[in-house]
Amino acid sequence: MSGQERVRAILESRLVQRAVILVIVVNAITIGCETSAYLMQRAGGLLHAIDRVALAVFTVELAARLYAYRKAFFKDPWNWFDTIIVAVALIPASGPTSVLRALRILRALRLVSAVPSMRRVVGALLAAVPGMASIIGLLVLMIYIAAVIATKLFGDIMPERFDELPRSLFTLFQIMTGDDWGNVAQEVMEQKPWAWIFFIVYILMSTFVALNLFIAVVVNAMNEEGDGASELASVKQELAAVNAKLDQLLMRERAEELHPTADR
Repeated sequence: MSGQERVRAILESRLVQRAVILVIVVNAITIGCETSAYLMQRAGGLLHAIDRVALAVFTVELAARLYAYRKAFFKDPWNWFDTIIVAVALIPASGPTSVLRALRILRALRLVSAVPSMRRVVGALLAAVPGMASIIGLLVLMIYIAAVIATKLFGDIMPERFDELPRSLFTLFQIMTGDDWGNVAQEVMEQKPWAWIFFIVYILMSTFVALNLFIAVVVNAMNEEGDGASELASVKQELAAVNAKLDQLLMRERAEELHPTADR
């Protein structure tokens, strides 16, 4: 076994993978602890030491993966993701780049690439982006039309909410999130009692319909991701069975070559 294969086997072992996950979790906790003045006064040196050790572990592990996989390393987008996170962490946190020190918590995102189940979820979300983009476009168009209508209808009776298009857009976005929409509708209905029709139709279309569409697209993408994973697993099982049969045939041929009179 070559050096590359040995390093690859070590990196793919469960022990090393679990150790990397543990380091990611511990590092995320220590970075969060550094936001506490109380903890920094009493254990600041220890927290900084753990942070440096974790960064060293991430750098060594990334370099080992680069050595083990060579060109294949750059074909995996998750490797690029880990490389960017580690590179940001290696930038000196002083002078004009001191603001990047706050970005150290991004190392916790390495947990996504280290845990296969999280990778599948993120992959499903990325696969759902085209469908989600269409829904977002539809939602933006819906809010824009409703904002124009609201500005024309309610701008004179409630100028602090609907006097101009930008303010109407913000108010309708606030209503879409369910924040204080009842009070807004009540104030408008004091002047125009029929306004409840506008608000109910808008909330039904923007909140319930759009939200259900988002959920449907994401669930569909996750189902497709799961089907693809199951198909891949079945293909691997079939290949393993074929390899086992080939090994048996080769062993028989070798046995016949070594003992040609054994079957006579």
